[in-house]
Amino acid sequence: MSLKIIIVGGVAGGASAAAKARRTNEAANIVMFEKGPYVSFANCGLPYYVGETIQDRDDLLLQTPERFWKRFRVQVQVLHEVIRIDRTAKCVQVKNLVTQEIASHPYDTLILAPGAGAIMPNIPGIHARNIFTVKTVPDSDAIKTFLASQTSQQALVIGGGFIGLETAEALMGLGLTVTIIEKAPQILPPFDRDMATLVAHHLQEKGVKIIAGDGINGFRQNGDHAKEAELESGTRLPMDLAILSIGVRPELKLAREAGLEIGSAGGITVNERQQTSDPDIYAAGDAVETLHLITGKRTRIPLAGPANKQGRVAGANAAGGDLQFHGALGTAIVESMGITAAKTGLSGHEAKAQGLNYFVSLTHPLDHAEYYPGAEALHMKLVVEQQTGRLLGAQIVGDQGVDKRIDVLATAIHAKLNVQDLEQLDLAYAPQFNSAKGPVIMAGFVAANTLRGEVDTLTGEELQKKLEGNPSLQLLDVRTMDEYQEAHIPHARLIPIDELRDHLQQLDPSQETVVYCRVGLRGYLAARILLQHGFTNVFNLTGGYLSFPQ
Repeated sequence: MSLKIIIVGGVAGGASAAAKARRTNEAANIVMFEKGPYVSFANCGLPYYVGETIQDRDDLLLQTPERFWKRFRVQVQVLHEVIRIDRTAKCVQVKNLVTQEIASHPYDTLILAPGAGAIMPNIPGIHARNIFTVKTVPDSDAIKTFLASQTSQQALVIGGGFIGLETAEALMGLGLTVTIIEKAPQILPPFDRDMATLVAHHLQEKGVKIIAGDGINGFRQNGDHAKEAELESGTRLPMDLAILSIGVRPELKLAREAGLEIGSAGGITVNERQQTSDPDIYAAGDAVETLHLITGKRTRIPLAGPANKQGRVAGANAAGGDLQFHGALGTAIVESMGITAAKTGLSGHEAKAQGLNYFVSLTHPLDHAEYYPGAEALHMKLVVEQQTGRLLGAQIVGDQGVDKRIDVLATAIHAKLNVQDLEQLDLAYAPQFNSAKGPVIMAGFVAANTLRGEVDTLTGEELQKKLEGNPSLQLLDVRTMDEYQEAHIPHARLIPIDELRDHLQQLDPSQETVVYCRVGLRGYLAARILLQHGFTNVFNLTGGYLSFPQ
């Protein structure tokens, strides 16, 4: 008798599991149940469909039940919800959501890929007809139908994460006035605040309003529509529609009721083979816990990349194969209103929360050679283990070239490279693509200089604290007179780098000294000059004036 595999959930993890199970075992009987009306749809593309960047709705449907059967001989049942797992009898109870009939289906191996649902807080007015989420194809259909039938001018986006920023861009493109409301002190909460601030400033320049540090308290309705949002601070905002993007919650009901182990991070516990605490049940996707490749701890990383790889491993092993998934870094990228932000590994605040001994290094290189037209600045932040120089994480913000660099850095972290290895990378160079000392290599140079002790650095926030405690700190601006007159850090003394050696006698070598320039390079050169002329307590502001909180 052929192996019977049942898959619960048909989006990223489930669809990948079904395809890999078939490639592993041609004789297996594979059935997939999905409670929604679609399988294998591109949920990451939904904001772009709302904003009409993606015109054809069918482009979001990567597979259909019919195509799954023709290519993979997988029987797909949409609008069928698995409501119970009987581990003793090795069967599942399935409810047909059209007829309401319930049937029992036996399995030899079971794969859980239930995903995660959009969080809907229990607050007044939450069920008003003009409040939406962007998690499924029907969600985006509902938004588009509403916009086509109602005159709308003011939109609120509740949540300033990746989906929130993409949705804000989509609505702005449709001509709406958009306000992003984020309960955390900043948009993009996984990022460090200095990097998120770069994105916030850009969005505000493009006309997006941002309210951070304030959450949604409820909606005031007029009939079946909400007309006003009330924030936790008491602020009231008029609205025509609101999009909720405040996060997702893993679907754990089935697993819990079946007695499967749930981990401390709030996901289904699995091993490297994606096996749950029941060896005949596998799990993948947003509902499972994943090993973080930096911390070595279990966490939840609800991203499509890990979900697809986990599904592939679960499908192979459920069908008799032997694959492993070793973990993830949480590499992610978002673009909104012409600015791109990407992150891999740990941010500075995440490294601090883990109790790691680290330093950060900031650089602001151009994305390609300066002499070739169109070069734009990249803002790069490396998080580096203090003792070893191991790369713990990276963040990049810029107009162009962000994706290329974050992928290089994610690969470097996965390979356990340190910042001195980055110095040695052999990357492609032509003036329209890169510089001879490209952004990743330059970031390696700067961080490795700190690691080797060639110069001590401090961040803009650390300099602020020093100035608060010691206003007479010897603070040296080594930029040009024009730059200094345009803007400078209060109490800074100007000595341009090219004149520094001729004016050393004006400085006190016994005093703590901080030097800075625009991006850090001239500051590094100044620090090296001072250290070799009897100055013993010298710091360079990493990232220069561009990284000082304004």
